[in-house]
Amino acid sequence: MNLQKNYDPSYLSENNGFTISQKFCLNLNFRCFKEKLLEGEIKNNTKLYNRCTDKGGVEMHYDAIVIGAGLAGLTAVCQLIDAQKKVLLVDQEPENSIGGQAYWSFGGLFLVDTPEQRRLGIKDSKELAWQDWRGSAGFDRLEDEDYWAYEWAKAYVDFAAGEKYQWLKSQGIQFFPVVGWAERGGALAGGHGNSVPRFHIVWGTGPAIVEAFASKVLQASESGLIDYLPRHQVTDLLTEDGAVTGIQGNILENCIIRRGEESSREVIGTFEYTADAVVVASGGIGANLELVKENWPSRLGLPPKNMVSGVPAFVDGKMLEITERAGGRIVNRDRMWHYTEGLKNWDPIWKNHGIRILPGPSSMWFDARGDRFKAPNFPGFDTLSTLEAIQKTGYDYSWFILTEKIIEKEFALSGSEQNMDLTNKSIKDVLKRVLPGPPKAVQAFKENGEDFVIANSLKDLVDGMNKLAGNDMLDFMHIKEQILARDREIENPFSKDAQINALHGARNYIGDKLIRAASPHKILDPKAGPLIAVRLNILTRKTLGGLQTNLNGQVLNDEGNPVQGLFAAGEVSGFGGGGVHGYRSLEGTFLGGCLFTGMKVGKYLGTLKPVPNKAKAIEV
Repeated sequence: MNLQKNYDPSYLSENNGFTISQKFCLNLNFRCFKEKLLEGEIKNNTKLYNRCTDKGGVEMHYDAIVIGAGLAGLTAVCQLIDAQKKVLLVDQEPENSIGGQAYWSFGGLFLVDTPEQRRLGIKDSKELAWQDWRGSAGFDRLEDEDYWAYEWAKAYVDFAAGEKYQWLKSQGIQFFPVVGWAERGGALAGGHGNSVPRFHIVWGTGPAIVEAFASKVLQASESGLIDYLPRHQVTDLLTEDGAVTGIQGNILENCIIRRGEESSREVIGTFEYTADAVVVASGGIGANLELVKENWPSRLGLPPKNMVSGVPAFVDGKMLEITERAGGRIVNRDRMWHYTEGLKNWDPIWKNHGIRILPGPSSMWFDARGDRFKAPNFPGFDTLSTLEAIQKTGYDYSWFILTEKIIEKEFALSGSEQNMDLTNKSIKDVLKRVLPGPPKAVQAFKENGEDFVIANSLKDLVDGMNKLAGNDMLDFMHIKEQILARDREIENPFSKDAQINALHGARNYIGDKLIRAASPHKILDPKAGPLIAVRLNILTRKTLGGLQTNLNGQVLNDEGNPVQGLFAAGEVSGFGGGGVHGYRSLEGTFLGGCLFTGMKVGKYLGTLKPVPNKAKAIEV
């Protein structure tokens, strides 16, 4: 699949005579697809033609309605297709946005004791993974808000150490052979972090995961097995005697946009559909910066004044409020997961678009005043601890200082579009990463990104950093002293400097030594230069709290009882139970959480018998 097709609207005019099953790969939106139908380029599909041209009806009543065509929603629908249920899938975005946030992901999945790990000499186990999960989550509300989150966490680790690997393989998903080591922790064995590498990168990144499920959904829609209605924005859940019985909302005008761009909210009609069950799979609040600030926990200091957005505008959290009005309970509102290594995208797709650096362990990390962070606040070790440390400085940015030698090996960028070699499954292009120089996407940020400063001397580097920040807070001699102190520790293969020891430890893992951890060297060694400074912004990403659900995905009310007919999956449910991660993520668990919750909800609903009803569907 050529990902470039997803970003260039002109590509749409070049594709004639495509088949319906190719829609996902071509990423055509609903309006363009409708135009092709009217032009006669797609024939012999009366049901789909009727749906696109408003000449046909829809099912009067559904077994299940799924709100949101992201990964959790798609996974749930796939299970319902297997159970031969009548399903309606609605989403407010155009059809070329199918897959939601997952499409933009690097494609990392948390897996335990896999063949890939064993080939690299990694000894992992369910017991070790559960120890890491509990130490990272820090569940401290077990009598109430964390009760079901804890149950979901146990079930998820069982899944990750059990059937998850073979289930993904059965969907056609393959993995890059080197397993990444994310969130390394840096404290005690029972504390936060992955004791071993568990971050399995999907071959094809996020689009490959989405395609595995979206293709099945689109084919089912084509065949008349389900109804899929993009540009349908849910504004309310229908209720009767405390039970959720359906949805209502606005039909939005079709629009031709690049995937990820903000779509029109112009209303051209309304709709109302009923079902035995409604599944909310609408995502979190990451793009709603006001809502992020409103729920910002005081333990992390004041909310940042400035943040970049790691997710498109449609991640607005509106379905949380709508579901709460219908009786659902939101728990752990103060738990969220935002990254500390954000860059302002020099070539943005959505408003305020940020990209995260996935750093190796060598860069020196300084706060806005020029003080080096202490353990465990090293690159790639403890995101939440570093976020807290940054916010308590009173500034909402920090700095990496590194060398050209470090950036060549240790900088990667999160996102499918930033890793075209992996996304396009090009072995030839992946092998180019071993050549001198940073990866192509990283080099583009060096040359065009506003957050980079490059200099041959430390004095010039610090001057450039002050100029970029618009202040004179960084003192050259103070920074020089800290770098020299660090550089003196490089002389030996052991050190009292915790970051230097962590670097040596990382290189004991063959995966890091090969592609993620530069050989130890002095920052001020001219042979390793030039020197590079990177201003790091806070980047919004995930909601860790959400709708409280039991292990069937049923949304609970304030009394802890299931709301009849109401279910949730994915980020809107805190990836299960209203907060499966607790306070911290081990990474690779967000896509996996969408898959697991979607699968669990879909399987459960697939076993239920239809409920007698008198409901009807209305579309105006």
